[in-house]
Amino acid sequence: MTDRLNLAITCFPTFGGSGLIATEIGLAMAERGHRVHFIARDVPVRLRGTHPQILFHEVTESDYPALQHSGTYPLALASKMIEVASYESLDILHVHYAVPHATAAWMAREVLGPKAPRIVTTLHGTDTTLIGTDPSYLPITRFSILRSDAVTVPSAYLRRATWEGFGIPETFPIEVIANFVDTVRYAPVRSRACLRPIFPDLADTEPVLIHVSNFRPVKRIGDVVATFAEVHRQRPSRLIMIGDGPERSPAERKLRELGLEGRVAFLGKQDQFVELLGAADVFLLPSEQESFGLAALEALSCGVPVVATTIGGIPELVDLGETGLLSPVGDVEGMARHVLSLVSDRERWTAFSRRARERVLERFRQDPAIDRYEALYRRLVASGSGR
Repeated sequence: MTDRLNLAITCFPTFGGSGLIATEIGLAMAERGHRVHFIARDVPVRLRGTHPQILFHEVTESDYPALQHSGTYPLALASKMIEVASYESLDILHVHYAVPHATAAWMAREVLGPKAPRIVTTLHGTDTTLIGTDPSYLPITRFSILRSDAVTVPSAYLRRATWEGFGIPETFPIEVIANFVDTVRYAPVRSRACLRPIFPDLADTEPVLIHVSNFRPVKRIGDVVATFAEVHRQRPSRLIMIGDGPERSPAERKLRELGLEGRVAFLGKQDQFVELLGAADVFLLPSEQESFGLAALEALSCGVPVVATTIGGIPELVDLGETGLLSPVGDVEGMARHVLSLVSDRERWTAFSRRARERVLERFRQDPAIDRYEALYRRLVASGSGR
């Protein structure tokens, strides 16, 4: 084993948390001098610019007519993994999301035989709690997890859900490595200047709420709108919505019905929104399913208190009564009360903001998380074998 690792990462190249964390791991490992290959359908959104230690390998599917609409991506991905591993002598193949990435990695290893890289699978949430446990996918997802050389998850909640959802014994090791944030980039900067182009008539006393997600049903975008409407009814406020997805149009329609469209800004998918995040007063996250909540972590790092639901891994991220406030799923009135209790008491808000930043610096900094991933990689390479 040399000091430099040869690592490949496969992830979805979208704005979802799994792809963002996977990309940040790759960037950090490259900064440490390791050679990093990204194997994906497209360039991950946070793979900014070029880096001498990073290579991108595009996965392309066949355009042969008979194969159209046949779901050949897992096969094309496995083939590209085989190709890169063969020519680059990979040490580690780190796949993010069980379906279909862990399955493709297993197929690649079967072809490569003894020369195959060690497989690390990181589960992120819906790949195990929703998609993976669907009867159509459960057997192959369970098999792919069990055949990984190491499995990691971002929260103790997701580890428990994986053991229970797939009937995997608790003796099967799953390592909890919490998601992390760049605390230099995501830092408290209380300036509302960036809000003026969005809300030219914004009053200094108006609270600004913010929500960031992929606008899928599990994010309960309707609850974001309803919570904001109730807050605004009692105190004039603004709402920033970052992201896009199937629930955006219904939300926009509801706001027009309420006559609130001028007080809400839908900004679509954004990669650079840290200034807006830092300028907000409260981050809303009313999800019905959340294994961790990366966007909420970024808000906390900016000193923005979180109002969210008491589900999944959120209680591991949000210190109740210290960095944020939690309500049961669907409790719009309760979430609105929480928001109002923060924005109406500046001294209380300041205490929450300060503790949020402290909590992130204590537990969710990037370097300690990357240390753990690097140690895991080296342990697997040194052992020469997996499970």
